[in-house]
Amino acid sequence: MSRTAVTSTPIHPVLAERWSPRSYDTTKSLTKADLTASFEAARWSPSANNVQEWRYIVGFRGDSTFDTIAATLAGWNTAWAPNAGALVVTIAETSNAEGQANAFALYDLGQSVAHFSVQAHHDGLHVHQVAGTDVAALKAAFNLPENWDAVTVFTVGHLADADELPEPLAEREKAPRTRRDLSETVFYGAL
Repeated sequence: MSRTAVTSTPIHPVLAERWSPRSYDTTKSLTKADLTASFEAARWSPSANNVQEWRYIVGFRGDSTFDTIAATLAGWNTAWAPNAGALVVTIAETSNAEGQANAFALYDLGQSVAHFSVQAHHDGLHVHQVAGTDVAALKAAFNLPENWDAVTVFTVGHLADADELPEPLAEREKAPRTRRDLSETVFYGAL
């Protein structure tokens, strides 16, 4: 079954083909080298005033960092995310050393993660964003400074067959990809 998005106008194939699976191949491992190009893409994403206020903590399946991150997962995420080759904590510097809030930190972090995701997909890996995690526990576990916040976790790894997932996750994995119409997203003038 094709997972390529049906778009209203042609877009770059790596963007149309990128999707967020839950089924990861546990027989394949990842290394730092496997993720280097993706983190390089993330490093070169734009940021307000070139602050580059994002950081990542990476755990590979089987190491203690991975186990620490996995222990913070919630809900359905506990059923599939630990099968990924790596779990990555996204971190943003939400204020500077003087305590001034950085209004763009989350926006810039999101761009960085998006760059990672696109490069990873280009390199044959799959990424899935995970909001269901205890970010306070992550901040404490990794002893983050006061002005740095854990924001989300994402999984990265090699794709496995959707039938390896428990129901209803397998069914969700095979469901058609959908998005609201472009005309409901983009407005040229007032909403």
